[in-house]
Amino acid sequence: MTLPAVPAARPDPGGRSGLAAETVRRIMHVAFAIRQQQDTEIGSLGLTPAVARALYELDPDRPLPARDLAEQLQCDRSNVTALVDKLEQAGLVQRRVDPADRRQKTLVVTDAGRLMRQRVHEVMSDSRLLDGLTTGELAALRDLVHKVSDGGRPQGCGT
Repeated sequence: MTLPAVPAARPDPGGRSGLAAETVRRIMHVAFAIRQQQDTEIGSLGLTPAVARALYELDPDRPLPARDLAEQLQCDRSNVTALVDKLEQAGLVQRRVDPADRRQKTLVVTDAGRLMRQRVHEVMSDSRLLDGLTTGELAALRDLVHKVSDGGRPQGCGT
């Protein structure tokens, strides 16, 4: 005797868990769309998303040791070395001896790096996807996203 197939348990679409599940799916869809748009535009600048993020995290007015950049990016120092190598090869940063501690090198954003960083910032701030929202809706969305976010800092890094 064969038993009838039991459908997988689904959250009640009218209940709180169903609403939460649908909301998560929609947030993931929006995040994916934003990420695709940004990755495409970052690629058109000749950068990978990870290299662009590393450049974005650097303050052009404050040289930074690579270990501090690794901490900001929440990733292993060896990954940061590869990212910095790519930034340096592109002429966007230079490694310089730290005048306060000659044993240490700092990352200095070049003039070309400043310009590229500004372009990366523009890409990362592109809000065309939200053009259909009113100012009130946009403020409400911002507040709700802030309420559930982790401070806006994605985990980990890649090359």
